Amino acid sequence: PILASAHESSCIRLWSIQGNLMKELLPFSEHPSGPLTALCTDIFAKILLAGSKKGYIIRWNMASFLEDPRNKKNEIKEELCWRAHATEVVELFIEEEKNVIVTASIDGSVRLWHAMTGYYFGYFGQARKFELSDTSRLILPSDVSDFPAIIKEESKHMEKKKVKYPLILDRDK
Repeated sequence: PILASAHESSCIRLWSIQGNLMKELLPFSEHPSGPLTALCTDIFAKILLAGSKKGYIIRWNMASFLEDPRNKKNEIKEELCWRAHATEVVELFIEEEKNVIVTASIDGSVRLWHAMTGYYFGYFGQARKFELSDTSRLILPSDVSDFPAIIKEESKHMEKKKVKYPLILDRDK
């Protein structure tokens, strides 16, 4: 078993049951997610979802890490990030049988998303029925303008490099 905690710094910390810090996660999508406000996992804890104060949902795959947390090669991979609400996400959960994520915000809206792609299905209270089988239509809620960003495996955090030579003003140029 693993415990997860979300923090105002956008960091997620994974803890052992004994209270030892196992891993720290920071999102590296192009949009800053802001302080994290909600966490959930699927039933096997292989998928970790985080909601943020700025309305973003971030999905990580933890399957290989959970197989052997001591092996440094088994990383937790950030897979997807999307703007789900214009305001703070206060709750989210995965409905695995239908492969959907349900999100709720302080604006009072509750929305449905495809769990693997982040595609928007609609909101609770809408006039039309949810069409959960059609993920080809790229639609967005009226208050969100960003499509889901798929995070490539090659993406890594930028490391600060030490500069050997400072910039020098060249007056001739």
